[in-house]
Formats: sequence, structure tokens, C-alpha cells
Amino acid sequence: MNSLTDSKIPIRNLYYMLCYAWGHLAEKDMADVAREDEKDIKHLLTRILLVKLRSLIKRGFYREYKSYQEETGTLKGRIHFQESIKTFSFKRGKMHCEFEEMTHDIVHNQVIKSILFSLLQNQQLDKQLKEEIQQLYPYFAEVAVIKLNLRIFQEIKLHRSNQHYRFVLDICRFLYESLLLNEDNGESQFADFERDPKAMARLFEEFVRNFYKKEMQQYKVYRENIYWDAEGEDTNYLPLMQTDISLENTNRKIIIDTKYYQHALTQNFGSQKIISGNLYQIFAYLSNCRKAEGKETIGMLLYPKTGKDLDLSYNINAYPVKIMTVDLGRDWVFINNRLKDIISI
Repeated sequence: MNSLTDSKIPIRNLYYMLCYAWGHLAEKDMADVAREDEKDIKHLLTRILLVKLRSLIKRGFYREYKSYQEETGTLKGRIHFQESIKTFSFKRGKMHCEFEEMTHDIVHNQVIKSILFSLLQNQQLDKQLKEEIQQLYPYFAEVAVIKLNLRIFQEIKLHRSNQHYRFVLDICRFLYESLLLNEDNGESQFADFERDPKAMARLFEEFVRNFYKKEMQQYKVYRENIYWDAEGEDTNYLPLMQTDISLENTNRKIIIDTKYYQHALTQNFGSQKIISGNLYQIFAYLSNCRKAEGKETIGMLLYPKTGKDLDLSYNINAYPVKIMTVDLGRDWVFINNRLKDIISI
């Protein structure tokens, strides 16, 4: 897969795409904090993170009960008699106790502080942003810095009492995945997210799917498992097909496969052609998916525009197939209208 590196997506558009992908549309207007000379999406997200943290500090950090075990002169919680006898605690007027206390030093706040710590070590971060981080850092004095990994982010529990942390933690996860830490000297730098083809392909797919969920609610929008219409001794060996996006209403079904490529077309003996593997894939979905009675089923390949606009329509073995592009470099109103128009055609 070639990355889409020659087409610069405006930082504001990248932020809007992330808001849709993460399900944080209420935060879209925070793009207004961006400066005219904003370096990249990481700097914008850091700026937004600091705005959100100021509100969090004003509101008060979320706390949870945390279990402690220590030798103490104040009896509380559960007393560990055997351990106290073994260590002769009673001679010192103390006992080993296990108890719970409310604390800010929990994983939600530890993740935030650890990200702030990594940002302070970052060689590329704007000096003024570092100064703003240093102003907020003392508020986390009672919170530990921890070594982050993806599992920690996946296991954080969010519920009604701490939902206000969700957007902050999504930004923290993005920044964590974008930070490359040099373990030798503790310094870090940003990875080039915008030039990572896998990361951008995943973002493009999640953005388009969640855009349709939010903006086209007359459709059911989902990922669909498609099984091969095949007979044989053991069909379990056949690979499962899963659509990027399926839209369905009472009249039609649209299967969209998003592709984030440098070029939507390939050169073949001097002429431009649709990438054959992509066309075979969408045709396989159409020819094997479950057909609803009296419902039109359409297949679509959707690319970001890098060259000319594509609005191609074909009938292949009686299956309607469309090849479309959306220009992610245009203003957001254009992108919004384009995505709505292509499924209305």
C-alpha cells in the first residue's frame, strides 16, 4: 500500500476526522484554539488537552478507593494478626492493617501525568506549550508517573461518574501512540502520524463510518461479516470477509470499502486503470452478501482525492459498483456535503 503523502490534509480537517472517529462531536469546536501557524495535529491536540485539563482541575480530579497495606499505629480496616505477630509490630505499638482510602492517585490521572511528563521531554514540542504544561504539572503532585502501554488504555474503566475523562484519555492515547521515547536519555519525539499509511487508513475508515452513523441516521450503519456462498467438505477454511462500512435502509444497501492510497488509479500500458485487487474485493462482497428481497445492493470504493475527482459508475454482472473520491483538503462544509451526496446518487 502506498501512503497518501503528497496530499496535505489541513490540521483542522484531521481534528474533525478524529472527533468523528472517536465519537466526540461535541468537541469539534475546540479546533478554534488552533493557531494559524500550528505545526501539526499533535501540537493542536496538546493545546486542546491543556484546555481540557484546566477545566478538569477546576472541577476536581476523579477519585476512587484504593487498597493499602501498612504497619500503622491507628487501627483501621482489616488487621493482619499473623503478620503483626511475625514482625513484632505490637511491641512498637502498631499492627499491620489493610484498608481502603479515596485517592487521586489512580490510573486515570496517572495516564494524564505520564503523558505530560513525556511531552516535557519531547524535543519537538513548542516551547510555550511546555511552559503551560509546567504550570499545570504541580496539580498532579500526588499522582504517580507510570510506564504506559496500550493495555493500560484498554483496561481503563469509564462510567457515568468519570465520563468527562473520555475525551482527555483519547487524546492521551493518541499522543502516546505518536510519541517515540528514547529510553537511553529519556527524551522523546513525535512520530509522523500523517505519513503513517496504516494509521491514516484506519482513521479514514473510522471517520467515514462514524460520519454516516451520525449524519445519515436514516441508514443503519455497521460492519458486516460476509460468508462465501460456497459448498465443499469444510468451508471453515475459507476466510471471513468483513466490510468496512455497510449502510442499509428500507430500499437499498450500500457496501463501502475505504482505501487510503497515494493513487486511486494505477498505470497499465500507459493508461489509467482502477486497482484490480480493490475491484475484486468489492465484487466479492457483492456476490456473496445476503440479499434482501426487493432491496438494491450497491458496492462502492471510496478514496481520498489525490489527483482528479472520480465519480465512476458501472454494472458488473448486474451489480452496481461505484468508484468515488472525497477531497480531504477542501473546507469541511464541502467534505460534509460530498460524503452525503455520494450515497444519495
